[in-house]
Parts: sequence; structure tokens; C-alpha cells
Amino acid sequence: MNSIKIVDYRPGHQYYFELFNRKWIEEFYELEEIDKYVLQNPEEAIISKGGAILMALYDDEVAGTVALRKIDDATFEFTKMAVDAKFRRRGIGEALCYASFCKAAEMGATKIILYSNTRQASAVRLYERIGFKHLPVTNDVYKRANVKMYINLDEELIKNSEVKILQPTN
Repeated sequence: MNSIKIVDYRPGHQYYFELFNRKWIEEFYELEEIDKYVLQNPEEAIISKGGAILMALYDDEVAGTVALRKIDDATFEFTKMAVDAKFRRRGIGEALCYASFCKAAEMGATKIILYSNTRQASAVRLYERIGFKHLPVTNDVYKRANVKMYINLDEELIKNSEVKILQPTN
């Protein structure tokens, strides 16, 4: 039976975090300096600043990732979501979304924002389907972003998510 597990990031996951994100970014865009920094230093860039990174395991194999970058006490940026090509179309992206909502709420967030690009049409459709709403693009973070979205984390959204974030076992 195929199963998706979402776990908290550990230092050994850095390789996958960088690999998965580098592949999709370089396929469509130029890797920006901010990307290089975050991908090579996720603990410093994301976790030490109050954010989090989640990893998706599919049948116990690392399959995807997403980060939550803390903007302020109530807002996190949903960023660096990537699913390895061999695991796409198995619900991993959606599972990472819902798990990130739970994680952000656990850390005190009431809102999540994200930046994307219309070239990532399937990702934008996923975000719309799960409740993200469009905002005017005001962006000084990523040159490639021409889409900005947000979602408010209310009780109903969290309650409807069945995704559990598992604590890693040694």
C-alpha cells in the first residue's frame, strides 16, 4: 500500500530540499541568489528565523518538501514546495499544503501567503482548489513571481485536514 507521511525537516534532508527545488526552478527560470542561499542553508534561512520545513515521504522514500518562512507573528510565506518528478500526481503536493497549514497554525499563524508564476499553471490551480485567493502582486523577493496568493487559516480549514505531521524516528 502506498502511503504519504509528512515529517519535520532534519539536517539530513538538506540534500533533497536543494535537489527537488533546484530541478524545478532551473527547468523554468534562473536560480536567483535568494534561492541559492535558502537551498544551501535552509536551517539558517528558514528554521532559525522562526519558520519550518516539512518533508514528504512516499513509502518511506523522500518525495517532496515545503518551507514556511516567517514574515511576522501571524503570517508565513509558503515557499520552496517541490515534489520529485517520479512521485508527482500521487497527492503529495496537496498533502504538503495541508500539513503546512497545520504546522503554520501550530506556530501561531493566521495567514499564509505564496508567490508563484503563471507558468506553474498546475500549481496555481492546486492552490486555488484548496482555498488560496489571489492578491495584487507586490513582490520584492523573487524576480520570477507574477502571482501572489493568500489563505486565512481558520478552524474549519484546519479541522478538515486529515494530514498528520509525524515526528521522525531515529
